[in-house]
Amino acid sequence: MPALCLCYEVHEPYRLRRYTVFDMGQNSVYEDDDRNCDALLLTARACYLPMNDLLLKLIRRYGKDFKVAFSISGTALDQFEQYAPEVVDSFKALADTGCVEFVAETGPHSLAFLYSRDEFDLQVKEHCARIKRLFGKKPVTFRNTEFFYNNDLPVALEKLGFKVVLAEGADHVLGWRSPNYVYRPVSTPNMSLLLRNISLSADIGLRFSDHGWNQWPLTAEKYADWCHSVADSAELINIFNDYHCFGLRHSGETGIFDFMEALPAAVLSRKDFRFTTPAEAVKKIEPVGEIDVPEFMSWDDEGRDLTAWLGNDMQKDAIHALYALAPRVRKVNAPDLTHDFERLQTSDHFRYISTKWFADFLSDRPNPFNSPYDAYITYMNVLADFEMRLTAAEETLAATGAATKKTPRAKAPADAGKKKAAPPAKAGAKTRKTPA
Repeated sequence: MPALCLCYEVHEPYRLRRYTVFDMGQNSVYEDDDRNCDALLLTARACYLPMNDLLLKLIRRYGKDFKVAFSISGTALDQFEQYAPEVVDSFKALADTGCVEFVAETGPHSLAFLYSRDEFDLQVKEHCARIKRLFGKKPVTFRNTEFFYNNDLPVALEKLGFKVVLAEGADHVLGWRSPNYVYRPVSTPNMSLLLRNISLSADIGLRFSDHGWNQWPLTAEKYADWCHSVADSAELINIFNDYHCFGLRHSGETGIFDFMEALPAAVLSRKDFRFTTPAEAVKKIEPVGEIDVPEFMSWDDEGRDLTAWLGNDMQKDAIHALYALAPRVRKVNAPDLTHDFERLQTSDHFRYISTKWFADFLSDRPNPFNSPYDAYITYMNVLADFEMRLTAAEETLAATGAATKKTPRAKAPADAGKKKAAPPAKAGAKTRKTPA
């Protein structure tokens, strides 16, 4: 019985303000609060609230026959709680149905796995605890930032207790094989690997409103037919997309909401099809083989590599400078520094510095900078100020420790600990009898 697995990335970055050398040492407010608030409220109105309402309606209509999964970043949750708490409530309503799985990732939506395994482990554990607090269940499925994946990732995830990992179904990894099955990572045979069907995902995520596409307009019936057509050679069709595709990348006027409302009925018109979540899928479907991914891959649309984030010297300089501070930040353990350090790890900061794909940003995730050089200069100015604060905190910590060591301990009196003799009884005083 083939299954359709829908999983959506929900992520919102905190954008940096124009931060110059004249701000360094004077002002440590790094983020553009007005722009972040405006962007989040727009996205909430256009995408999150109407789409969550639609999914809730579909679950009530189809019950356990319709299911969906989300990977929500910690920075998205921060902005929901800060600017639009009703969005969190709408996700909680979906969680209460029992038809939604919440997939884990790094809270700051970071590239920590490449540069600091300690940082990665800490971020994942904290994010899993937050997801459990909010939505009632600890995640067992993991999706790394930007779908970064290689053989080392599932090894680390298994130690953290995960059972399932999601990755890109890249042609250079699959070869002649299909993404429409469950696989095992070659490095961890006890875990399950689910691979994204690139073509069917992009039909909704990227091409839906493209009038130049030879399949436009895309209807739910046509899309369901494409899924049905691979039934004989598929057990699990993974449609993984950015949640922005609903209402933001493809506006409501394109018919994207109508398409999604009609999709469950079209897919379920064949009785041998069903919807599933990643965790449920691996309980029912056995892996058919192993996948070997020695080099990192991502879901970048061009090379399925890391060049969009780490393709030039500016990007590499920025990220190496950032993670060089990790041991110092964790040692100081100051909440304000830890908070800012994690926010500076968000992958979008490095994507904005890309020279190769600078003009290739999607309309729903525009670059807030005029050039990658502006993005780099701003980021490095912020990082320089952050390091000044970190150094000051280290000096304060060292001075406090030195003062504690130099403070002499008060000497105890010479007779300390000795039992004092009872004073002599006064004349004429009655002697109390000791009870037997």
